[in-house]
Amino acid sequence: MSTRPIIQGKYPAKRHVQRVVSFLAEKSPPANGFIFLSGCPDRFYQDCDLEIPFRQHRAFMYLSGVNIPNSHLLYDIDNSRLTLFVPPVDPEKIVWSGMPLLPEEAIATYDVDVVLPTTALGATLETMRSRRSVSKPSVFTIPGHVGEGIVFPKDTHVDAIALKEAVDECRVVKDEYEIGLLKKAIDISCTAHRAVMKAVRTAASEAEIHGIFLGECTKQGAKIQAYPSIVASGRAAATMHPEGNNQSLYTAGERKQLLLIDAGAEVDCYGADVTRTLPLSGKFTPEARAIYDIVLEMQKECIASLEAGVVWDDLHLLAHKVAIRGLLRLDILKGDPDEILAARTSAAFMPHGLGHFLGMDTHDAGGRPKEADPDPLYKNLRVRRELPAGCVVTVEPGIHFDEHTICEYLRAPQHAQYINEAVLNQFWDVGGVCIEDDLLVTETGCINLTGLPKDPELVEQIVTRGSDHE
Repeated sequence: MSTRPIIQGKYPAKRHVQRVVSFLAEKSPPANGFIFLSGCPDRFYQDCDLEIPFRQHRAFMYLSGVNIPNSHLLYDIDNSRLTLFVPPVDPEKIVWSGMPLLPEEAIATYDVDVVLPTTALGATLETMRSRRSVSKPSVFTIPGHVGEGIVFPKDTHVDAIALKEAVDECRVVKDEYEIGLLKKAIDISCTAHRAVMKAVRTAASEAEIHGIFLGECTKQGAKIQAYPSIVASGRAAATMHPEGNNQSLYTAGERKQLLLIDAGAEVDCYGADVTRTLPLSGKFTPEARAIYDIVLEMQKECIASLEAGVVWDDLHLLAHKVAIRGLLRLDILKGDPDEILAARTSAAFMPHGLGHFLGMDTHDAGGRPKEADPDPLYKNLRVRRELPAGCVVTVEPGIHFDEHTICEYLRAPQHAQYINEAVLNQFWDVGGVCIEDDLLVTETGCINLTGLPKDPELVEQIVTRGSDHE
């Protein structure tokens, strides 16, 4: 499968709907009747007329490719007909918002069979029963994804359970069009990350770095971000999701050791997720380089083992084994590596999961997480399943020196026996190191979609010289 951004023709909505119908038929045959979903409506901030930035319901987007507020879709399963309902022209709004998409424009833009105004929705729904040979046709929908005031005919059976699982599962394996959108978002993000690398040595604050990243994405046409960027320097990088992005890159007048930037652009609802950790002075300190090397080793070994059929839990466990091996080498940990793993002491340094599915959501659907898992090694893991070919995952190992978390472990005898506190105290200012790439899983391995340097010597060169050319 090609990893060039192949985004030709229309978003393959009908192919996605047909995949979902096949899943429904396998789970609870026969799957006949209709699929109905409403898109996200316009929303406004409380007590004012300012619109909340629009974010389409992901299931609606997957089955329609339509990123327009106040729309609806109806798929006739028996006749394989997809109907899109779009808001009619409102002359009062044209002066403020311009002309909306007309039906003839929508039919040319989207992979649908019929486009009608939303004013025709009620009458269309009323014809459901008359068009079916079965006595009580099914309507598959998702709770919270049916517009206000919409009522299905009484002689239909509404299934509000099966569709969400079907859509979530079908979203796991990406087609070539979706991979093209992801690759475009990743390429834009990598260009923005390179701009950060070249500017970080002379930047004064996290906010300045954040602005550089957002500006570069905007220049490339990606004004929307896949998630709130994380730009964390020094000890702030010990926290998993600090989103202030407002600290100075200096402490007590001296340059902090590292900057961690976790940021990704979004293209047509598909987002990138890329993290790099950079030396603020242009050169890694010995402590920072030692931790960076461990994290890079963790990522390389996990990527080398990544292929269709692998169980994500096993890769996550591998990351912890490599982390333990490295931390023992530095004398931060002490004792038998198997005992340290069994005690789960390494979770003090990597409390997060190895990664997650990537697609329309940064933490994409279908991972089957088990939040109630009491095992601290796995409870934050967002994927708990065998990986199929065609899924896209992030591989983002990290080692973080969060004082609050690690001190809790130091107070617990079952963990304290494995931690060398005297050596640990030399690493607090490293903060945290994470390296994250986005990978397409194949039958025989994986393809790294993230074309961004992470070799420490090359990273130092780019930061120091402001260039990635020899």
